[in-house]
This record gives sequence, structure tokens and C-alpha cells, in this order.
Amino acid sequence: MDVCLRCGGAGLCIKKDACLTQINCEQFSLALAGPHRSRIKGPPMRVSFAKLTAATVLALGVASPALAQAAAPVVPAKLSVAEMFLNADWVVKVVMAGLGAASVATWTVFGAKRRELARAAAQYTALRDTLAQARGLETVRGHAELASPLLDAALTELRLSSDALHDTDGVKERIATRFSRIEAETARNLTKGVNLLATIGATAPFVGLFGTVWGIMNAFVGIAEKQTTNLAVVAPGIAEALLATAVGLIAAIPAVVIYNHFSRKVAHVRALLGDVAANVMNLVSRDLSRGAAGNAARLVQVAE
Repeated sequence: MDVCLRCGGAGLCIKKDACLTQINCEQFSLALAGPHRSRIKGPPMRVSFAKLTAATVLALGVASPALAQAAAPVVPAKLSVAEMFLNADWVVKVVMAGLGAASVATWTVFGAKRRELARAAAQYTALRDTLAQARGLETVRGHAELASPLLDAALTELRLSSDALHDTDGVKERIATRFSRIEAETARNLTKGVNLLATIGATAPFVGLFGTVWGIMNAFVGIAEKQTTNLAVVAPGIAEALLATAVGLIAAIPAVVIYNHFSRKVAHVRALLGDVAANVMNLVSRDLSRGAAGNAARLVQVAE
């Protein structure tokens, strides 16, 4: 079947009876040519419906890639960690910034407590070994390298109990009470900052998970606004959300490992402090026994 090339059989021709068989579309020609029109001369043009269909399909085939390219969503040129952070929602940014600060705090505590615990362990080890070889308090009193709160506490109690040295059990009990308070205070000082690591290790994954949930929620809102489920549109938002969980794990895992390491170190230092306390108590007991045998005056003089 033949159709008009200008109006496509829409009946726009003056000679409607000839519209379907030949090009005699005067009205359509006038519309196309405008005020400076010229009539189309020449024999009528005829075209088959099959040829027109083939031409239409070819035109659509050529235009489809351009249309698809124009309708394609804008995909980021690169999706690095920095780009994901910068493109994330402000809530996710705050979460990741907080987790980054927690990670910095973790490594700061690690450096400070590592030096502190190493210094305390070396000091208590040397003091324990020296006191183990001493015969009495008079042999260690006055040595600056042997200065210790435990020695000071023992000498103070002996001075305050100078009129009751005959009650050796009472003196030892009071000295032991002083030692227990010193050990408790030392343990509190040693664990300063270490408890922060426990808090970071326990809460950082959940804080990161909150950022992920918030980011995925925003990603779904974006899907609803753009009305598309194209992975190229959805993937960046989800990747930005998952980055919060990754940052949370980066902050939590080292904190837990370092906390367990320092817990063992603190327990080791406390054990050394207990050994020092036991050695000091042995010196006190030895001197009290000697004083009970008639040398109490010398013991009091050493304590003063």
C-alpha cells in the first residue's frame, strides 16, 4: 500500500482522494515552505509502505543510542574513599569524623600507655630484686633508686606505732592496709586511658552501623525521587553508607586488640607491685622480730 510522504496518510492534503496514492499534498507543502513557498513541481512520487517502514526502523535504530546516552544517569568518574566521604550525607560525615577521632585517640593512648607501663615494669622489677636481697629496712633506706610509696608507707606506720611495736601482728596488719590502698591507687593510675579503649571497641561498630543505616535510607529516598533502580544510580549512595561501617571497624578492631594487650600488661605490673609489697613486708617482719629480741630502739630510729 502506498502512502503520502508528506502527511503519511493523515488527510492533510487538499486532494484527499489522491493522498494515499501520490504526493499531491499542497496544504502540507505550504505549511513547510512558509511565506516564501514554491510549489513542488514534477511527477507525483510514490513509495511503498514496506520501504517507509524500513526507513522508519533504520532512523529509530540510529537515534536510539543517542537517546539512551542522553537518558543514562550521571555516574561519578571515580568512586574513591575520599570522593565517597565528600559526597556522603552530613550525618554520615559526622559519624565517620567521630570514628576517625576515636581511632586517633586509640593510637595516642597506645603510645602513651606503652611507655608508661614499660617504665613501671622496669622500676618494680629492679625494686623487687633489690629488696629480695636486703636484710632489713635500714639497708634500703636513703637510696633514691629504691624510692617507693610502699617503703614510705611502711616507715610511716612504724614511726606512728613506735609505742606499740610489741604488737607485731597489729603493726603488720596496719601496714598491709596501707599497701592495699597504694596498690588500688596504682591500679587506677595504670588503667587510665585503657578503659577508653574498651569503650571505643564496644561502641564503634554500632556507631558505624548507624551511619550505614542512615546512608542506605537516603539512598532509597534518592531512588524514589529519581524513579529508577539503575545500579549506577543506587551504587554510589550504598557505597557511601557502607563506608561508615568500614570506618567503625577500623576504629574498633585496633582498640579491642590494644585493650587486651594493655590488660595483660597492667596485670603484670600489678603482680610486680605485689611482689614489692611482699618483700617490704618481709623486711618489716624481720626487723620487728629483731626488735622483739631487744633491738626495737634501733628499728624506731631507722623509721624516723
